[in-house]
Amino acid sequence: MLVRRLLIAILLVPPGIGLIALGGWPYGFFVTLVLGVAAWEYWNLFRIGGFAPSRVLVVGGVAGLALITLIRPEYLIPSIVLLTLAAMTYHLVDYERGRDKAATDFGITLGGILYLGLIGSFLISLRNLPDGKWWVMLVLPSVWLVDTGAYLIGSRYGKHKLSPRLSPKKTWEGFFAGIVFGVVIGAVLAALWHLMSPAVTIERGALIGFLMGVLTPLGDLGESMIKRQAGVKDSSQILPGHGGVLDRIDSWLWAGVIGYYVILLLT
Repeated sequence: MLVRRLLIAILLVPPGIGLIALGGWPYGFFVTLVLGVAAWEYWNLFRIGGFAPSRVLVVGGVAGLALITLIRPEYLIPSIVLLTLAAMTYHLVDYERGRDKAATDFGITLGGILYLGLIGSFLISLRNLPDGKWWVMLVLPSVWLVDTGAYLIGSRYGKHKLSPRLSPKKTWEGFFAGIVFGVVIGAVLAALWHLMSPAVTIERGALIGFLMGVLTPLGDLGESMIKRQAGVKDSSQILPGHGGVLDRIDSWLWAGVIGYYVILLLT
């Protein structure tokens, strides 16, 4: 399993770095594609769980919000309003057609649009900040290595369960190891990127790494909650050894929005 995870990472990391460096349309379309696939997995998880959210509104709405963030971010709020009204209308009709749980389905549809579409779009907003290339190259690798550090230490030395119901394999030892990894990696990466972008300082890198270590595991646990309710282990099998796209970006969603606002406050 670990070997397959490493092979997939080796294959995906170089093109990912290239897209971050390019920015603009190539990066924005890639993020849109990733979020769209994750939205399909989200819809399918709830479908497996016996619910009936709107596939068109969840997948289309998530991808649409990402594209709007890329093209015309000033239209983001009106788009969310329109999607909310469309979701309510869709599920009202669904109720009239005999779907007794249509109100719950509406909440799931809207939750997917907002969580994956609105929150996910901050991965684009982060790249669009001044020196955004370097900030993304600080935030996302910090999250990846937080996860790696937590896994390595937790699987070997972990004894105290962090969340027994949601994720029995996660431990407090792994959680604190992830924070340490985040601070160290954040500081090291910031020291490197500071040569290209003076705004990216070691102190800011260490703080961002710390916050990634403390907060982004909640994204992982949140997705675990959805999977537990659906009774499945992975969101899909698209990535061998990794599960689905949503399994990979659950922490990135938190990282993008947290990183964006922290950087705004720091700079």
